[in-house]
Amino acid sequence: MRKVEICLSPKLIHLFDPEGKIVVVVDIFRASSTMIAALASGVKGILPVMDLETCKSFKEKGYTIAGERDGKKAHGFELGNSPVAYLQGNYSGKKVAMTTTNGTLAIEKTKNGAHAVLVGAFVNLSATANHIQLENKDVLIVCAGWKGKFNLEDSLYAGALASKLHPHLGTDCDSSIAMKSLYESNQHRLQLFLGQASHAKRLQNHGIEKDIDFCLEIDKYNFIAKLQGNEISILNP
Repeated sequence: MRKVEICLSPKLIHLFDPEGKIVVVVDIFRASSTMIAALASGVKGILPVMDLETCKSFKEKGYTIAGERDGKKAHGFELGNSPVAYLQGNYSGKKVAMTTTNGTLAIEKTKNGAHAVLVGAFVNLSATANHIQLENKDVLIVCAGWKGKFNLEDSLYAGALASKLHPHLGTDCDSSIAMKSLYESNQHRLQLFLGQASHAKRLQNHGIEKDIDFCLEIDKYNFIAKLQGNEISILNP
């Protein structure tokens, strides 16, 4: 039977083997949610970049540059890491080079050897689950966390995806069992539960409650975001 595993932090990725698996990278607050919002609003592709200076250099190559550190827009960047910044369609038809505190690092650490790398978010949860069910592959969900630490929102998404994949995929991974149970116990009060999360409070201090509300919407979109070449784009059927 196919299996689903959950890696609760990129710091633990060396304990897992992504070889030949579908890897789902998740950074709910906010990189993966922002990527889905950007693609839904017409952005052609997103280039994940690990560091700020390299990301800046892509401006000369025609990319719109988006940079975030510690929840704030980085100096010298046109965009930060807000999903709502894309929703008016102002960046439709463009490509974005993006670097964030946690999410882009998680993509970089897992892309080699994986059968596919998908971007996971609550806003396209069911679409991602449905796609995985059609593929005959094991799954590794990688939580971006916060600077290497466990965080609640990414882990709860991982539990939600594991729940959606049950019983098509089984597990012998304790973190999958635990996060699936945590999600199923709290899915009826998701916003209330995740309002306690440390990063939600960090973002609230920056006055961006609209971002948090967007990131916790379920199934707003019905498409898959996949790393294709070096860029994340919509996977066409």
